Amino acid sequence: MAKFEQWEGFQGKNWVNSVDVRDFIQCNYTPYDGDETFLEGPTEATDKLWGKLQELQKEERAKGGVLDMETEVVSGITAYGPGYIDESMKDLEAVVGLQTDKPLKRAFMPYGGIKMAEKACTTHGYTPSEKLHEIFTKYHKTHNQGVFDIYTDEMKVARHNKIITGLPDTYGRGRIVGDYRRVALYGIDFLLEKKHYDMKRYERHGMKGTDFRLREELADQMKALNEMKEMAASYGFDISVPAKNAKEAAQWLYFGYLAAIKTQNGAAMSVGRVSTFLDIYIERDLKAGVLTEKEAQELIEKNGGKAAGSVSKKTSYVLAGENAGSKLTTAQDLGIPVLSETEFLQMIQSETA
Repeated sequence: MAKFEQWEGFQGKNWVNSVDVRDFIQCNYTPYDGDETFLEGPTEATDKLWGKLQELQKEERAKGGVLDMETEVVSGITAYGPGYIDESMKDLEAVVGLQTDKPLKRAFMPYGGIKMAEKACTTHGYTPSEKLHEIFTKYHKTHNQGVFDIYTDEMKVARHNKIITGLPDTYGRGRIVGDYRRVALYGIDFLLEKKHYDMKRYERHGMKGTDFRLREELADQMKALNEMKEMAASYGFDISVPAKNAKEAAQWLYFGYLAAIKTQNGAAMSVGRVSTFLDIYIERDLKAGVLTEKEAQELIEKNGGKAAGSVSKKTSYVLAGENAGSKLTTAQDLGIPVLSETEFLQMIQSETA
């Protein structure tokens, strides 16, 4: 049975023995029945960083929608060193990590298809690398080429006439929402241990084709997990072990997502619904007096979230109990889904599945 000091105060048994985030959440989350009066405004650090980012976004719009693009480096988990919104203000960043080496810089991702990657560059006035063009046309088969190699003549005609879209041959996947919470809860080394166990399970006499494919996939997963440790170390963090507090939980989780968008086109990816998971860490830290409500909200804001004290068109859901007040009326007028406590708990359970 695994036991880490970082888990002190957490309840449950099943999630301790196997990778089971759902069980961890069900054993440890605390429903909140209060109102929004606990909410704090953004911190000075958040305002400064957001101000800098808005300046960059304004510059990006002035340049036609692209601030900068990579043309020489193929994106990968360890392709770049640490990057910050602003090097001079990096100490203000509660959660760190960029997809490339600069904020809002577009990555070069040719594995899906070299033509698509090159067209993205030339469309915005950038010249893609001739060396990378040679590598990904002569020496490395992209996903796009692999799909076209197996398309029948009829499929190619359908593709040419836009009956089949470019999604199967350009992306080859649907929306990806990985369970990045595992990185925070277990740490990379624990996950690697489980992957090595899975590898041994398929080391058997009379291996089948599916066994070979699974072992190859597991080898790729273990390689990626080790690269995630290397990437995090470049920022000064050791994610080989579980997160010990809410700040580390937010950072570890984000590193998992960052690794994903460094290797896949992030247009169809999401960090997922992680609020219940992070709230468990925040609640523990608040009770221990090592975190304030303002600091907790800063962690969420730095991860792209926003604390709301009112109902608007941008509100996703409203939780309403008996004798609900004006916010319920506003939600009904705006057509925002209203959840009962039972429905809310069911949503939490489905979120952790």
